[in-house]
Amino acid sequence: MSHRIPVGLLLLSSCLLAQAPASAGNECSALKLAVESAQSSGDNAWMLISSALVLMMTGPGLALFYCGLVRKRNVLSTMMQSFAMMAVVTLVWAVCGYSLVFAQGSPFLGGLRYLFLQGVGAAPNAVYAPTIPHQTFMVYQLMFAIITPALIAGAFAERVRFNAMVMFSVLWMFLVYFPVAHMVWGNGGFLNAFLGGRVPVFDFAGGTVVHITSGFSALVTALYIGKRKGYPSDSMMPHSLVLSFIGACLLWVGWFGFNAGSALAASSLATSAFVATHFASASGAISWMLAEKLRNGKPSALGAISGAVAGLATVTQGAGFVQPFSAILIGFAAGFGCYFMVSVVKNKLGYDDSLDVFGVHGIGGFVGCLLTGVFATRFVNDGLKMANGQPAALGLIDGNARQVLNQLAGAGIGIAVAVVGTLIALKVTELFTPIRVEEREEAAGVDLVLHGEEGYNLEA
Repeated sequence: MSHRIPVGLLLLSSCLLAQAPASAGNECSALKLAVESAQSSGDNAWMLISSALVLMMTGPGLALFYCGLVRKRNVLSTMMQSFAMMAVVTLVWAVCGYSLVFAQGSPFLGGLRYLFLQGVGAAPNAVYAPTIPHQTFMVYQLMFAIITPALIAGAFAERVRFNAMVMFSVLWMFLVYFPVAHMVWGNGGFLNAFLGGRVPVFDFAGGTVVHITSGFSALVTALYIGKRKGYPSDSMMPHSLVLSFIGACLLWVGWFGFNAGSALAASSLATSAFVATHFASASGAISWMLAEKLRNGKPSALGAISGAVAGLATVTQGAGFVQPFSAILIGFAAGFGCYFMVSVVKNKLGYDDSLDVFGVHGIGGFVGCLLTGVFATRFVNDGLKMANGQPAALGLIDGNARQVLNQLAGAGIGIAVAVVGTLIALKVTELFTPIRVEEREEAAGVDLVLHGEEGYNLEA
């Protein structure tokens, strides 16, 4: 084994010596540039991989997860809803979406500085991510914008026209996603805890921005559009739990990009978020299965994957703020809480949220938002500083009980914007096109009616 000391370490040592010769200055500068370049390259590689992982969550992850849960005559239309968002939201984001979220503007909506991605290039944006190209940060955030309206589509699966879904989703982005994302993550946003927000809310990877907004919007759409023909008396069992199982596993893997990638660097904070994400998903799956075992006598495959997704959705808000065993507790709360909403409350109230978007993402996001205020600690994330430069107390366990109220306020604002914005988007969409398919079309299956195709064409 070689015991040679690396040249870089020798140069670094020479830089630290008080009596270093003047000639070492150039070497020190070169070493500093090399270290910065290596960090930037490593961070950029991680963020590009994370971007791909988050895109994988929509297609194929969410597309497979959702399509397996519907009846076989609606499998293609369900997948198309996710796929369409990958294309449509990308163009809206490039034209003005990114600017409305991340350009500095009012506390409630961004400005137009980055319209048509002007000024979004290879140079880093020091405000958001100083070690990666601005364009990398932009495309990473795009993947969050893509999956959010795709989640909502699960609430009205099997009964909505494709063109109405696309129009509604675009309107929803302007009325709900862009304002909430700017308030939580944008420079000067009303809820941004780190960049001058008036109500500091901790949302590491989108618990409020993605899950609360999509979940409560899903409930509004389900109530507005109405129940599927024959619901709940007719059997509407998933046509392929195998597809849903594959989709759920892809979501679990992709979520590491979703949460750990939100550290915006290949750092120890990314590791912490990665661990919290995995632990919460595992405990969510176990607690949902345990709840089923206690209530029905046996755990189900659908329950296991639903619990895993619930754990992932619930820990998203606090992934970069909580310790591993706090994440386990959050996952357990997610499994039991979301199971209760899906299996008990939904049946009692009788609304038809086809794929339980509200029960899993809306309730999971809300619970995760509040529990982040409880378990957030400066020992995981020391990015918030006091006046003396020391890390500030974050959550209740740190001694900052007020943060629970801040989280509640943030969740309330997210819910209010989602409900009002969704109703407006539905009303405007209805002015231009019918939203729901006719009863005979629904009975025939929206795959043939809307797309002229069948998901399965099995010859004898």
